[in-house]
Amino acid sequence: MYYEHKVRLAGMDVDSRGICKASALLNHLQIAATLAAEDGGFSRETLIEKYGAFWMLARSWYHLDRPLRWEEDITIRTWHRGGKAAMMYRDYDILADGVPVGESVSGWVLAHVESHKLMRLSTIQELEGTGGGELCKTRTLSKLRCPEELREVERRLMRYSDTDINGHVNNTRYADFACDALGMETLPEDRFLSSMQIGYLAECRPGDLIVMEAAESPEESYVRGIDESGKSRFEAAMFFGKVLP
Repeated sequence: MYYEHKVRLAGMDVDSRGICKASALLNHLQIAATLAAEDGGFSRETLIEKYGAFWMLARSWYHLDRPLRWEEDITIRTWHRGGKAAMMYRDYDILADGVPVGESVSGWVLAHVESHKLMRLSTIQELEGTGGGELCKTRTLSKLRCPEELREVERRLMRYSDTDINGHVNNTRYADFACDALGMETLPEDRFLSSMQIGYLAECRPGDLIVMEAAESPEESYVRGIDESGKSRFEAAMFFGKVLP
């Protein structure tokens, strides 16, 4: 079974070129996942009340064949692959005006509300029989391997405005951090961010100072955020495609 979420891209979703920002796309994907979980009977409220648990996003990836633009009507079709493994994968198809233009995969883990220790997905009875079946993709998200040589590009203090209901920095904000670290406002007109994978390695909270490091090439770039002790908090791989006429 799958769930469909429809949205028209607004001005706040796009950059000065009218192209949908990575953080905005990830936000719409996350909203679709939240609504799908509610529709499937395993929402945040249900998990907290019944199991004392909540979902944590561990990894996310998306690919677009072309840029998504201002005022386009986007349909996000999503389903999950079941809850037998340590990580639950959720798949997405992205359509613009009814035409497939991209896809996404995210990996989620279940954590205890108080201790944040990981829990077995098999304990969630509501996941049984609600997966996508034949729709399920085969792509898995392994840990990123960043280049050994990364240069410091900026230091960023985590603030109140970065946080969400869980009290830590929202996962979509890391896409903004990565794009800012690369100076995306200087990207050539004929290029766009066509693919991105983010690994969420440790929570960030208001007051944390994160050092942004980057390594760049014409086709592929990496950004890593580390704390003052040198511990990695997130990693991102970014791939750039051509804007076709």
